[in-house]
Amino acid sequence: MTAATETPVYPHTNPIWRVLRLVFAGLGILALVWIPLRNIDSETFSTTNYFSYFTILSNVLTVIVFLVGAFADPQSRNWQLFRGATTVYMVITGIIYAVLLANVDVMLQDKWINVLLHEILPLVIFLDWLINPPRMRITDRQSMTWLTFPVVYGVYTLVRGPIVDWYPYPFIDPRVQGYLQMSIGLVVLLLAMVLMSFAVNAAGRLAQRWRYGGTERRMAAEGIATGESEEMA
Repeated sequence: MTAATETPVYPHTNPIWRVLRLVFAGLGILALVWIPLRNIDSETFSTTNYFSYFTILSNVLTVIVFLVGAFADPQSRNWQLFRGATTVYMVITGIIYAVLLANVDVMLQDKWINVLLHEILPLVIFLDWLINPPRMRITDRQSMTWLTFPVVYGVYTLVRGPIVDWYPYPFIDPRVQGYLQMSIGLVVLLLAMVLMSFAVNAAGRLAQRWRYGGTERRMAAEGIATGESEEMA
C-alpha cells in the first residue's frame, strides 16, 4: 500500500480539554441521575416518560460524546459525524427551550438541573465543536443525516402520545392546539432544525480553517485518496 492510500492520522485533542470533557460528563451524569432518584417514590413519575423527553435523550448522547472524547478521543469520520449530530441536538435543545419552553413545566423543578441541561451543556458541546473541530470536511448532505433522530423522535412521540395520553412538550401536543396548527408548527420547526444543522456544520468548517489552517486541504486530499471525502468546496 502506498503512502497516498494510507488512512490519514490526525492529532488528538489537548489533554486539558479532554479533562474538561470528563468534568462536564460527570455533571451531566449527576443531573440525569438526580431526577429519577429524587422522584423514585413518586407515583406520577414514569421512567419511560422521562426518557421520552428530547432534552434527556440529547443530554445522554452528550455525556457519551464527552466520555468517549475524554478517554479515547477518536478522530474517525463516523465519530465526528456523531459528534456533529449530538451538537445539533443540543443546539436544538437550547434554542427551543429559550424560545418555546422557558416558562413551561418540563419536569425539571431543580433550577441547577434546568440550567445545566438546557443552557450550560448545549453551550459547552458547541464550544467543543468550535475549539476541536473535525479535521476532515463534513458535507452539507452528510449534515442533513443528523436530522434523522429528531424526525424519528417526532414520529415516536406522535404515535405514543394518544396511546398513553401524554406528550412531553406542548408544541407537539394536538390536544392543546389541534392537528392542523400543530402540523404547521412542526413544519416550521423542522425547517429551523435544517438551518441549525447547516449552521453547526458551517461553524465547524470555519473553526477548522481557523484552527488547522493550511493542513485542512492536505487532510481533505488524503481523505479523497482513501475514499473518505465525498466533495470539496
